[in-house]
Amino acid sequence: MHHREVEPTAEYVARFETGADWREELEDLARAEDVEAGWFTALGAVQDAEVWFYDQDETEYRSVTFDEPLEVAACVGNVSLLDGDVFAHTHAVLSRPSGQALAGHLDSATVWAGECHLRAFAEPLERSHDETTDLDLWL
Repeated sequence: MHHREVEPTAEYVARFETGADWREELEDLARAEDVEAGWFTALGAVQDAEVWFYDQDETEYRSVTFDEPLEVAACVGNVSLLDGDVFAHTHAVLSRPSGQALAGHLDSATVWAGECHLRAFAEPLERSHDETTDLDLWL
């Protein structure tokens, strides 16, 4: 296990703009407040979504697109630096009107309504390539 202590420095709440991209709203908030490391939770609704699932055998993401309104029942992730820029690593549980849940790495989604809480950390977290998983991981 790799770990380190983090020192929270600030907390923010935000409302996302209808029609904006969900993950870009998270990254824009981080950039606006100069947050290079943090943890967030969010909820709301989207008009569509692209969700990724990481195929561990093939070591690549598989994409599934949903072109329908969905509730964001839960969204959690972290903010770090990837190739020198802010990156919001975003996972979400989305639900259909039937209650069926869809979940995975949320790459993009069009906001209908969204609210988030971001806790910023003092020291930046930077992602780098991990040979074992073929992913860009922090620490």
